[in-house]
Amino acid sequence: MTDKALRLGTRRSRLAMAQSGQVADAVSQVTGRPVELVEITTFGDVSRAHLSQIGGTGVFVTALRDALTRGEVDFAVHSLKDLPTAQPEDLVLAAVPVREDPRDVIVARDALKFTDLPRGARIGTGSSRRMAQLNAYARAHGLDIETVPIRGNVDTRIRYVHDGELDAVVLAAAGLSRIGRIDEVTDFLSIDTVLPAPGQGALAIECAADDADLIAALGALDDPFTRVAVTAERSLLAALEAGCSAPVGALADLLADGQIVNEMRLRGVVGTTDGTRMVSLSTTGPVPETHDRARALGRELAAEMLARGAAGLMGERAQ
Repeated sequence: MTDKALRLGTRRSRLAMAQSGQVADAVSQVTGRPVELVEITTFGDVSRAHLSQIGGTGVFVTALRDALTRGEVDFAVHSLKDLPTAQPEDLVLAAVPVREDPRDVIVARDALKFTDLPRGARIGTGSSRRMAQLNAYARAHGLDIETVPIRGNVDTRIRYVHDGELDAVVLAAAGLSRIGRIDEVTDFLSIDTVLPAPGQGALAIECAADDADLIAALGALDDPFTRVAVTAERSLLAALEAGCSAPVGALADLLADGQIVNEMRLRGVVGTTDGTRMVSLSTTGPVPETHDRARALGRELAAEMLARGAAGLMGERAQ
């Protein structure tokens, strides 16, 4: 019985298959059981509409969760930034592995960096969060750019640059790293320029809440520092009542004194897509010792952001 293959539910995209394959190898090592990938098509994969139009929240996740609930797969791998902040009672996040680089990056023509792009440069992204922060940075530094909404997988987006339709596209460093294309990056965007999406660079491994043995096995892949950081980031997002397509950036970094991690800094930003109005705040304190404390940190920073007018900058707030 123990030799029976575990079924891992994954989206079909090249990136999803790559990161699920990496998790499958790790799970096979800790359980001693083979892991087979079960490819599932999500609504977000087949819809060509922009995420803000199709609701953003959960469009890449619902089909995977349905397969879990029906018992068609044993566990699923998600990009954490795609997960809605409300956790279904019948499912559990069994592991959040060590996070990849959370930064956003530019892939531009002629190997240009963001600040070297020509006047009127067209920069493609499907994210209102990236648009808001890029436009705000450009406005503050006298740059003249046009942010262009795009959809599509990594290959499609980079092709826009190679074909001359766009001067640059913005992508997540983690995704490019996982599919072996990080060398195509022409500029890594500083966290101070563009704050990533809550949970960006992290994966979520989810399974049924009543499968205690599998939860325990998958728990071996959990990284407590990543878990506490993304818990704070996602709590901020939830407290802002914003979905994962809203123009919200958040990042919790762990600050070390020598070899000892002793503090966590949580930063949050929300802004209008054109970058004309932004609310950006941060807080630093002891590393939360519990997930409840991490959630409280996120809620506290969100409350400060709302007091500064953040709610009016997000367009339609998620219900």
